[in-house]
Amino acid sequence: MITGVVNAHLEATLRLTLRGPNGQMRRVKAVVDTGFDGSLTLRPAVIAYLGYSWDGRGSAILADGSETVFDIYAGVVVWDRRKRAIPIHEADTTPLVGTALLAEHELRVAFRPRGKVTIKRLGSR
Repeated sequence: MITGVVNAHLEATLRLTLRGPNGQMRRVKAVVDTGFDGSLTLRPAVIAYLGYSWDGRGSAILADGSETVFDIYAGVVVWDRRKRAIPIHEADTTPLVGTALLAEHELRVAFRPRGKVTIKRLGSR
């Protein structure tokens, strides 16, 4: 199970551990964004620190209707105590956890400041 907390802005937040190919490690606080269908966004400086390799480019339509193009990197996140290889979308903003990372999991959020966030793998107790 993965746990987090709701912040003062009523955003569900998680602390994630990221691993680089040469043993680098970084902990980041990320916001759960069910409107984002990717796995995870990270700032360019974090991607560079972790030494993630460039994997291509993608595009997305943002909530305001505008389209953006971004770089995608091959990364590793510790998710439910397991290392998981995922695509990382570069974005110069607060890291976001998207629905691709939440797939096959149940998300529960108590939407109040300091409310509990829990993510459980489907089929687990």
